[in-house]
Amino acid sequence: MDTSTLIQIAPLIFIFAIMYFLMIRPQQQRQKQLREMIDNVRRGDTVVTAGGIVGKVTKATAKEDTEVTVQIADGVQVQVVKATLTEVRAKGQPVETKAS
Repeated sequence: MDTSTLIQIAPLIFIFAIMYFLMIRPQQQRQKQLREMIDNVRRGDTVVTAGGIVGKVTKATAKEDTEVTVQIADGVQVQVVKATLTEVRAKGQPVETKAS
């Protein structure tokens, strides 16, 4: 390899490095966070499935279990595969009311 070849390859290496730090690495971090949230889902959390169904988790067993039971309406519960969850919202705090 002579210096002219190195000079020709250097911009490609530079572009790949920029793409890695601006696009690939942040996406991997978001996927890791989502995976951790899904693994730690618990009863009372609100979840959103890939199909757009929003519901409250009523039964979540061990972390190794691949399914959770989600209530999508009063008296309607469905079993959902954890891999289809796209968002986990923690159990919300009740709104404080002011005593007058």
